[in-house]
Amino acid sequence: MRVLAAMSGGVDSAVAAALAVDAGHDVTGVHLALSPDRQTLRSGARGCCSVEDAHDARRVADELGIPFYVWDLADRFREDVVEDFVAEYAAGRTPNPCLRCNERIKFTAVLDRARALGFDAVVTGHHARLADGQLRRSVDAAKDQSYVLGVLTAEQLAGARFPLGSTTKERVRAIAAERGFAVATKPDSHDICFIPDGDTRGFLTRRLGAAPGPVVDAATGATVGSHEGTHGFTVGQRRGLGLAVGDQRPRYVLSIEPVTRTVTVGTAELTGVDVVRTGPPTWTGPAPALPLRAEVQLRAHGTPVACTVDAAPDGGLVLTLARSERGVAPGQSAVLYAPDPVRGDLVLGQAPVTR
Repeated sequence: MRVLAAMSGGVDSAVAAALAVDAGHDVTGVHLALSPDRQTLRSGARGCCSVEDAHDARRVADELGIPFYVWDLADRFREDVVEDFVAEYAAGRTPNPCLRCNERIKFTAVLDRARALGFDAVVTGHHARLADGQLRRSVDAAKDQSYVLGVLTAEQLAGARFPLGSTTKERVRAIAAERGFAVATKPDSHDICFIPDGDTRGFLTRRLGAAPGPVVDAATGATVGSHEGTHGFTVGQRRGLGLAVGDQRPRYVLSIEPVTRTVTVGTAELTGVDVVRTGPPTWTGPAPALPLRAEVQLRAHGTPVACTVDAAPDGGLVLTLARSERGVAPGQSAVLYAPDPVRGDLVLGQAPVTR
């Protein structure tokens, strides 16, 4: 099989490419240049996509003896991921840019170009299992990335390969060390790759500007604070509110209204929801018959909760949860799973939370 290995410069993608070579595939490596000014993004524990990362990827490709290229997708990434991220926050929603990148960059822009060039599949270093077209959780529960892949369609999954799904992260680093890869001890990247300093509020303020408004207490209707922009908040947030409330009880963000610039806060007991409504789903396979019993994961590192999935009149879904969940924000992704402790939980699909 002729495969294109997406090589970020990290240890996971390096080992994924190596395993593809070991499997006898005809492998070509590619590094995605996603920033218009990669010198400004640092590598290491927080950022990625730097010039150093590209060099690390090339060194691994050289050691594997495979062709290597750099594809400049900065304009596409800015339009489909960065601008989408900014627009979602401006609308009072909380997006996950990693899902959007997988959906529109790695498994649309890259996969489409790979197929046009005659490649059969794209190999990545994601920790997830894929067999017979079915996407399942990784054997390494702590590193499982099936959540951020839940947005992929059956057609996209048909062109994907995830060699690390049955391998723990500890073993991945051991394989890299055994092969002498310099990236064996390279820290994992965290946070949002295009916000390497981790200051999401500062990034959004620079993009959207200040838009002052009130912070209102849900119980009393009183204004208990002010803010410089609703984009600085997400539903469920507690830290950094700086509110003047008489009872001294912690307050959490309950809702965000960008049009009126109002942020509503309340006490912890008001943050829980038993029913989650979503937009239209994307299924990883044939659409299942509804209603159905499943588990839903509402954030990348969240704990799955049992739920009943029903169809909504508008084409979305209604998820009735077995236990109340706090801090469920519009814009988050609800990824549905069919529990399977033997083969790994099966990813059914994803839908964006609306309320």
